[in-house]
Order: sequence, then structure tokens, then C-alpha cells
Amino acid sequence: MNRKSYYDLIVYQIYPRSFYDANGDGIGDINGIIQKLDYLKDLGVNAVWLCPCYKSPNCDNGYDISDYRDIAEEFGTLEEWKKMVAEMHARGIKLIMDFVGNHTSSEHKWFKEARRSKDNYYHDYYIWRDSIPNDWQSEFGGTAWEFNPKTNEYYLHSFAIAQPDLNWENENVRREMQNIIDYWVDLGVDELSVRRA
Repeated sequence: MNRKSYYDLIVYQIYPRSFYDANGDGIGDINGIIQKLDYLKDLGVNAVWLCPCYKSPNCDNGYDISDYRDIAEEFGTLEEWKKMVAEMHARGIKLIMDFVGNHTSSEHKWFKEARRSKDNYYHDYYIWRDSIPNDWQSEFGGTAWEFNPKTNEYYLHSFAIAQPDLNWENENVRREMQNIIDYWVDLGVDELSVRRA
């Protein structure tokens, strides 16, 4: 999407959990979004900005991602998500996905491995210090450094303790994130709003 095309967008932001509940379980879902696409089209919407709907333990309302390549079960399935994209495109609606790249969930497989040992391949995917190096505060309150007993180190979390910051100085992290972005673009996402903070 080129820069000029942004001026032609009428964007509707959707937080999936509270948008529309299609199955009556009290949680908004992908099928609920599909059911409301004609309504959005009638409003003149031609782009949807979708807040995180990736797999997550929901420590921070889905902004703590445990699997970047799948959809949270409470929202539906990846197949339902693919149908949603096709239905959007059939109505001339672009999809912008909210993408959080600053941190993962502490339940992400990378961090589960990283915290086991300093020698672990994934250890350098995150930011570690032998002692608390400064007085940085988390956005959620308190110190931004959390002790990890297995490695006798502290990891940085700019947000919740369960959201360890990724080390973007690591080329492998940058490559992993690029591959994830390519994955979603290949599935039909028109644009990803990449946040590093």
C-alpha cells in the first residue's frame, strides 16, 4: 500500500473481544466480524484495523503474544480468519493487522527456552543483565527488570512481567519478525501496523 493510498482510507478499528459475539459465549470473535462486514461497508468503511487476535494467555488483552502464526482460540480458527479476509476483500475492505514486535509473552516458546540457560539458542532473543542496571520503570508500574533464577539474570520488560522485551540488536530476531510479517502478508493482510513499543 503506497503512502498516497492511506489518504483514501476510512478505517474502522476493531478490538475483537468486544466487537461482536457470534456464538454467544460472551467474547467477540472472527465470525462476529464477518457478520458485521456489510454493516461496515454501508458505513463507508474501506479498511479495518484489527487489534491483536494472535494466540495469547491474555496477561495484557492479547498484546502478550505466545504464537505469532495462529489465532487465539476464543476468537476462532485460522480458517475462519482466512474466510474473514476473503469476505473483506470481496467488499473492497482492506485489512490492517496490529502487530506487536517489541515483546512476546513469557509463554512464547522462544522465552521458555531463553530463560532455561545462558547457552540456549534463544537466550539472546531477549535483553538480559547480571544485575539491575538502571531505575527504568515498567509501563505497568514497578521496575522494568525481573529476576530469572535459572540463569541468575534479570530480563527487561517494558510492560508486564509476562511481556519480556525482544532484543532487536539480534539479527535472528529481526529475521524471525520479517518471516512472521511475510507469513501474514502471504495470507492476505494488506498492511501490518508494526509496533516496537
